[in-house]
Amino acid sequence: MIDAQKKAAAPQPKPAGNLRWLMVFMAFSATTINYIDRANLGVAAPSIAKELNLSNEATGALLSAFFWTYAAFQLPSGWFIDKVGARIAYAVAVVWWSLFTAAAALAQGFNSLFGTRLLLGVGEAPAYPTNAKIVSEWFPQQERALATSIFDSGNRVGTALSLPIVSFIIAQFGWRMSFVITGALGFIWTVFWLRVYRTPSEHPHITPEERAYIEAGQIKAHRDTDGPKIRWLDLFRYRTIWGMMLGFFCLNFVIYFFSTWFPSYLIKERGLDLKQMGLIGMIPALVAVFGGYLGGYTSDRLVRSGMRLSLARKIPLVGGMALSSCISLSVFVESTAAAIALMSLSYASLSFAAASIWSLPADVAPTRDHVGSIGGIQNFASNMAGVCITTFVGVMLTKTGGFAVPLVVAGGFSILGALAYLFVLPEIKPIEMAPAKRIAPQ
Repeated sequence: MIDAQKKAAAPQPKPAGNLRWLMVFMAFSATTINYIDRANLGVAAPSIAKELNLSNEATGALLSAFFWTYAAFQLPSGWFIDKVGARIAYAVAVVWWSLFTAAAALAQGFNSLFGTRLLLGVGEAPAYPTNAKIVSEWFPQQERALATSIFDSGNRVGTALSLPIVSFIIAQFGWRMSFVITGALGFIWTVFWLRVYRTPSEHPHITPEERAYIEAGQIKAHRDTDGPKIRWLDLFRYRTIWGMMLGFFCLNFVIYFFSTWFPSYLIKERGLDLKQMGLIGMIPALVAVFGGYLGGYTSDRLVRSGMRLSLARKIPLVGGMALSSCISLSVFVESTAAAIALMSLSYASLSFAAASIWSLPADVAPTRDHVGSIGGIQNFASNMAGVCITTFVGVMLTKTGGFAVPLVVAGGFSILGALAYLFVLPEIKPIEMAPAKRIAPQ
């Protein structure tokens, strides 16, 4: 298996054709829309809380509603993606989440808004596992981390754009119109997606050279489908899966602060107005975009250099998670500029690690038919962190009146995540089926 990995990662001549980069751009643009649609509530939260007379706990509950269904539906979403394929799964998901983004404009109180956020979470659940599926189908192993960093940067771009765009719409037309306008983006994207996307084996415009280049760079386990079968439930028997789940939970505990409570932090803790928040608040997310690209480039460069895949992935994972703990230091600085600098470094470090995180499903999947399922499983665990951070911050604001405790705790989770990827996650390689009467970690 190690020889197969080395062969897959060995330098291959560049092919005639770059259609694979169009596919990852489509995944990037969908992810950008995804995060604009989910982050708009965080930007609108102060306005909504004022109009609907919501407490901090109620606001926290609204921000957490999305994550309950988003996390729960990761598991069936991964199975669904592997069954119907990326093309159909993404189209269904984007139409669903766009509809319920726009529907939030009709909310008349806490309960109706809470309901639309629950349904939004259902629709957005397939997005990241589908992205992982696209990369596994269209990219050789030595390009996966960079490709992953590109679609994952949609997370930061969407979060960054939501601040000035939604702030401007709210200032001009009110918070309800912000949901209508951002919801319309997904319907436009779906039209282009259905015209563009096919698998490499089915796409009419891929060159034979590019198809051969992709196939040559994929490990043998992903091309074989007639070997030992591993059921979806069997995946939970492997330490690899649990290490991925724990590490990603820790990363998202920190990263979801930026797409939920961060705008409120800037207004309540740092005293910014709506316009200042829209401009200054996008800085950490924009810095994080480049952190993600650097993380993807670094991991792929290490793979191409001949380094073992496990080490090439763990260096960015552990290093990025450990450095992101600097978010806790923002509690101890009085300057808003210094706080933004620390948060930018933290966010960029998380993005640096995230490129390798979303390479893992393709790296460890026993066959290509398991990539979506494994992506869904790790994303289920990671998005339970969204429930925890949004609820926890709301409670702490009521009890302590500030963000100090949540930010210190977030730094602690960064350290825990680094330890999880270093010690809990074993050798990164395709999962092998355990013997029939033997249940043992990989």
